[in-house]
Amino acid sequence: MSFTKHMRKLAKPIWDAQLKHPFVVALGKGTLPQRKFRYYILQDARYLEELARVFAMGAQRAQDPQTALRFAKLVEETIVVERGLHETYGKQWKLTASAMRNTPLAPTNYAYCRHMRSVAQTGTLAELTVVALPCAWIYCVVGQHLLRKGKPSARHPYKDWLVLYGSPEFAEVTQWMRALIDKEAKRAGTVEKERMIDAFLTSSRYEWMFWDMAWREEQWPV
Repeated sequence: MSFTKHMRKLAKPIWDAQLKHPFVVALGKGTLPQRKFRYYILQDARYLEELARVFAMGAQRAQDPQTALRFAKLVEETIVVERGLHETYGKQWKLTASAMRNTPLAPTNYAYCRHMRSVAQTGTLAELTVVALPCAWIYCVVGQHLLRKGKPSARHPYKDWLVLYGSPEFAEVTQWMRALIDKEAKRAGTVEKERMIDAFLTSSRYEWMFWDMAWREEQWPV
């Protein structure tokens, strides 16, 4: 069993819970209140800024040109493709890109971003990649799960989101990250592997918490 398959097996209860979360279920059905989706998009746009920084650190940390180029491409894709989707929704809500970037981070989002930054800054290239993997992999799983009965109708309010994350192109990102991690894991020591697993499980938990944060429209209590 590959190292990434092993990590996913350990995280199975967390991942299974995501597919049953009311936010994800309503998103797939198209019944999610627009207010909650708007909250989610604004927070996700802020999260993607941190994810792009993690990928940029990956490009700096890479030991070969091809890996550096792939991380650099991930920076571009994160900013251009995914943020482009968010800004499309933003225009529907008459929000400028600047206004979206000025959205305060919710408590869970703040904690998740700091978790990723801490691991990326202090860990190895493998740990840096692992801490970002659940985001890409879980969204791929969720997207494909919600499209298992076919593409959404033209009237589905969140069809663009579903099509992007259920696409083969998005799945390819996960495949590349997994291949890099599995390669790095073969030469990693026991302690590093333990840190990789811990980062993966923590990010997986934060992914569930992100859906829950949006469902509850979480705010700072004081």
